[in-house]
Amino acid sequence: MDDLFDEGMFAEEPPPRRRERRPPRRPRRTRRRGETLKRVVVAIPWILFAIAIAIAGGIYFAVAMILIGTLCLREFIAITEALRPIQRAAYLVVPGLVLAAYFGTAFNVLLVLAASFPVIFAFGVDRKHRDGIVGSMGVTLLGIVWIGIPLVHAVLLRELPDHGAALFVDVLVGTFATDTAAYATGRMFGSHRIAPSLSPNKTLEGLVGGFLIGTMAFWFAGLYQDWLSGVDALIMGAAIAAIAPVGDLFESMLKRDLGRKDTGTLFGPHGGVLDRLDAVFFTIVVGYYLAVQLVY
Repeated sequence: MDDLFDEGMFAEEPPPRRRERRPPRRPRRTRRRGETLKRVVVAIPWILFAIAIAIAGGIYFAVAMILIGTLCLREFIAITEALRPIQRAAYLVVPGLVLAAYFGTAFNVLLVLAASFPVIFAFGVDRKHRDGIVGSMGVTLLGIVWIGIPLVHAVLLRELPDHGAALFVDVLVGTFATDTAAYATGRMFGSHRIAPSLSPNKTLEGLVGGFLIGTMAFWFAGLYQDWLSGVDALIMGAAIAAIAPVGDLFESMLKRDLGRKDTGTLFGPHGGVLDRLDAVFFTIVVGYYLAVQLVY
């Protein structure tokens, strides 16, 4: 009987635990749309900036390219710091290439590029760079060519008579449309990875979606330009949409080798200037030569 009067027998049962309600997760598709919208919002101010400097043209455009080149070099030097790039040479040669393109011709650009070798040597002969000088010179030249040559072609494209500003904007529209469309379609429908060792998020579905939408974006822009035929617009749009992912993968390869996720933080979670211009660095060169062949 003593057991019947055990304290535990008449003890009040603890109230049942309430399960903490977790905030409902947003559907994956909603998150994907949000990320795509963020990318578009981030791109809009830069598209407006590009349109403004394209309209201004002349020395203002050249100075803008020098400023962009300086920002890009700053990021490049930061991510390749372990390889000890020769900074002063890079900061001297890239503006020289842009000014040669604006004030001179392609021949002058070639002269500046050739002069970059003794310039790199002159600034790299000090004790700071002498050990491992081959690597230092190599990475410096990579930065000069990767960043400087596209900026040269941007100036050459903008300075084409009559339609240079419009063609420059068209190339940017096609490039950003390709990039954004590839990201959106890849996130929504992508399942077949095309380069997992370089960029795990790149998919075949995104590649196809970016190519189709980027091509049509360039063609649509050409509808308002009577000097650009529909066939020429499709050719240029297809070429730009095809080469844009190559520029993206090229930068991904460099970042993967250097152990970097982004090249900078200027755009917050969307990376730095190089992350935004990696495709443009390839498409602007293709766009210039196609414009010369098809429009002039």
